[in-house]
Amino acid sequence: MPVTRLYLIRHGQSAKNVEGRFGGHSLTPLSELGVSQAEITAKTLKKEKISVIYSSDLPRAIETAKPASKLLDVYLNKTKAFRERDVGVLEGLTFNEAKEKYPRDYHDLVCRNINEKITDGESYRELLKRATGALSEVLSAYRGKRIAIYSHTGTICFLSLYLMGAINKSTVSTPWLATSNCGINRFEIRGKRNIRVVALNDTRHLVEPTGNDSFAAT
Repeated sequence: MPVTRLYLIRHGQSAKNVEGRFGGHSLTPLSELGVSQAEITAKTLKKEKISVIYSSDLPRAIETAKPASKLLDVYLNKTKAFRERDVGVLEGLTFNEAKEKYPRDYHDLVCRNINEKITDGESYRELLKRATGALSEVLSAYRGKRIAIYSHTGTICFLSLYLMGAINKSTVSTPWLATSNCGINRFEIRGKRNIRVVALNDTRHLVEPTGNDSFAAT
């Protein structure tokens, strides 16, 4: 059976990351550091011989994916399915502001109750459904290929838990798998029940060139 190599890549540092604010579905761009991280990550993916690239359709993800698409001459597929969780009323707030203004929503978010929906937003369960649905389609269409998916820390967390079999219909809360800006989660997939975790939050390509290894909020 052919081995599919999957790379889940968080976007580079965004303007809201710098300010410590929830990004959610906001149209925030990359910071100067984020642009540098994206360029460095593209060179790493060229060495990996990536042949398929997908991205969340939010600007911070697209801006991170574009250098790899250009360098590898691979079409960039954009989709809402790999967006970050819609954090509703918390979007644009700092952690402290969210805790003060919307304590219930904030509590459900940080405790990772996956069934609770944020006011005017969505639940982690809804994020999981849309993201894993798209992932299944991509894996089916490109079996045996090397696939890069540019997304966000929450989405990557739940996709990774799903691939590791650590989440199911009865799951209520989960651990948090933090992914740094432009960190890479690597998987080798031989079948639905034969998945190897190669690396989580791999930032070896970033530490020396940028001197930065942060994992700020979405």
